[in-house]
Amino acid sequence: MDRALVLFIVAIQLVVGSLCNVAGDNSTLESVPDLEKAMYFNAHGYPCVRLLNLSGEIGCSNPGQEKIVAPIFRQVNIDKLVVPSFAVLTPLEELENLLLRVSSDSKLAQKIAGVLVEATGLENRSLGFSPDEKFPQAEFAPYQNLSFEWNPRGSGIMWKRYNFPIFLLSNESTKVLQEMATQNEKNYKAYPSNVAEFDLVMQTTKSENHDSASCLKEQSCLPLGGYSVWSALPPIYAGEPPKSILLVMASMDSGSFFRDISFGADSSLSGLIALLAAVDAISHVSNLNELKKQLIFGVFTGEAWGYLGSKRFLLELDLGADSLKGLNSAMIEQVFEIGSVGKALNQGVTTFFTHSGQDTSSTNEILDALQKASESLGSDNVNIKKADATNPGVPPSSLMSFLRKNSSISGVVLEDFDTSFVNKFYHSHLDNNANINATSIAAAAIIVARALYVIASDAPLNLIVLNSIKVNVSLVDELVGCLLTCDPGLSCGIVNHFISPSSVCPNHYVRVFVDTPSETQRPQFADDTSRFVWNFLADRTSAPKKNSSPCKGECSSPSDVCVGAETESSRCVTSTTRYVPSYSTRLKFEANSWKILPANASDPSGLADPVWTESYWNTIGLKAYKVQSSTYDNFVLLAGISITAATYIATLVGKTYLLKALKHD
Repeated sequence: MDRALVLFIVAIQLVVGSLCNVAGDNSTLESVPDLEKAMYFNAHGYPCVRLLNLSGEIGCSNPGQEKIVAPIFRQVNIDKLVVPSFAVLTPLEELENLLLRVSSDSKLAQKIAGVLVEATGLENRSLGFSPDEKFPQAEFAPYQNLSFEWNPRGSGIMWKRYNFPIFLLSNESTKVLQEMATQNEKNYKAYPSNVAEFDLVMQTTKSENHDSASCLKEQSCLPLGGYSVWSALPPIYAGEPPKSILLVMASMDSGSFFRDISFGADSSLSGLIALLAAVDAISHVSNLNELKKQLIFGVFTGEAWGYLGSKRFLLELDLGADSLKGLNSAMIEQVFEIGSVGKALNQGVTTFFTHSGQDTSSTNEILDALQKASESLGSDNVNIKKADATNPGVPPSSLMSFLRKNSSISGVVLEDFDTSFVNKFYHSHLDNNANINATSIAAAAIIVARALYVIASDAPLNLIVLNSIKVNVSLVDELVGCLLTCDPGLSCGIVNHFISPSSVCPNHYVRVFVDTPSETQRPQFADDTSRFVWNFLADRTSAPKKNSSPCKGECSSPSDVCVGAETESSRCVTSTTRYVPSYSTRLKFEANSWKILPANASDPSGLADPVWTESYWNTIGLKAYKVQSSTYDNFVLLAGISITAATYIATLVGKTYLLKALKHD
């Protein structure tokens, strides 16, 4: 009996010891989660995902319906490898070259199981990194020269299809996987080997849907979209005689190769922040009801994906939708867009460039107002210049949607560049707060605010009022921290004053349209940025009110809206602020599904609309762990069987001995 008990104890120790050895850790494992944590490293990363349009697919996905496992090697060594497949660990500065090479080398493409991009950024930031085209969304341009290079650093890699997963790693995961790759290279063709396990199985791939028409029919995808916002200053009241409209607009979304890390600091958010600060500044002017023009502020989403927001805005306007009640397209006299304004400061001088459509008196009125606004600042060194006359037209902007619909409309875009983007990270995850200057944004805001007052005021201009318009620089700094960083991010004071955000770290990717289009004024799935912009504009454009009652979504007066409904400081204010759905003009929601409408030959923008959709997926994950050779695995299996058998025999011997002992007693 003593010998049997000893064998039993030894067997248990062998099992536990073998588990610890597999884990590479001598500490005690007290549960299955402890064992999993010891065996697997759950890498944190940002995926490139599968998107579809009417003509095909772009982005990334596992090639089949299963996870992919492959050994990890650095990019510099892949030409030496003879293994059938591998995961490539690459620095960011080599990603473009790698993917461009894969696109032209089918043999290499078949060997790559996945790509892991290091988080170390660029050693030489002057080289830039822009995955967009050299002429972003050229198909929507209102002119013929589509070869012009607005974005000279653009590589176009975000518009290609990759039949393997790609992840941008976090800093911690980068260090761990670099060490794993180094170990693999030291023990090349030997075991154990460090592998990456990619879980990026897209539902469209599983369903064999390869375009938007088929995936919408099979319901394996959803259309890209969200909610744009518009607001009137002062509010529009029923029965008042209409005024001509000055539409001031900006974008609140951006593109990125990696879905979940899209700040768009200079690409679009600098213009949004300038617009919000300008609204705040001009809202303090008294007697706004006496302005000769109606100021309308529009903030569009989905602009990075076929100008979804601006095109849907124009269509809803033509249809007389409730979301745009009070507006009339015939009354829009001028369109003024705030584009990229975060990099205008250079050697102590801030210079903005005006890009315009048709040369009309209304266009010149905007240009003259910007000059007067600049001159009113005196020695503050803010210059306004006309863009180079050799440019083919306006740069990529929401104004393109308006010009495609009506080429004679008077429109101007304010930018921080002349003939090409100064932003070297256009539609890149590196277009973050480090890529812009808050002073430049504040300068744009004061220029815009004063220019709007000049345009909307009756002559003669009241210089005292004009010079009293000031921008709250602290507000600009706070908005930069809220919308372009993860600390404080959306946990900042001004955001929490209006909404309860779903996450702390902002992401300005447009996402997918989940609501039914009919529920546009109380959307259940509007993202954090849209909800914040709606509440901010509703608050700043509201008419003065002596008493404001708390609310939880609705107010008793039809001219009132509930600001801060998600917080304890909710209140009813008189404001004309509305959500407008943003999704493809070629889509219609009926019978609980999305249908693609035939192209309308009279709508040039509709003909070019690609109808972007995003695939469903169950989970997205990335793990790394150590694997042994098949010989070692077989040895472990045999050892396990032997231990199990020995344990079973020891148990039988012990049981027999105990029975005999009990009978003897």
